[in-house]
Amino acid sequence: MVKKEELLNHLDQVHTTPLGIKRIKKNLKLINEDAVLYCKRKILDENCYIYKKGKNWYAEVDNCKITINSYNYTIITAHKMKK
Repeated sequence: MVKKEELLNHLDQVHTTPLGIKRIKKNLKLINEDAVLYCKRKILDENCYIYKKGKNWYAEVDNCKITINSYNYTIITAHKMKK
């Protein structure tokens, strides 16, 4: 079983692409925030539920779901979850 510490231990490697930044900002309605820093803060939240499914990590907190590639730690997307 993979533990969330694996993702947390590589948090310094978490990044995204320019297109990923646009997608995250649009989906989360971020205006002047750094999208990667925002996601990293969410991942570090003590209430964040982190799990790995297939090739991706998922981090869920504050009605937000962040998807991160487990091989290169690229944030693929982040979006609000439906209630």
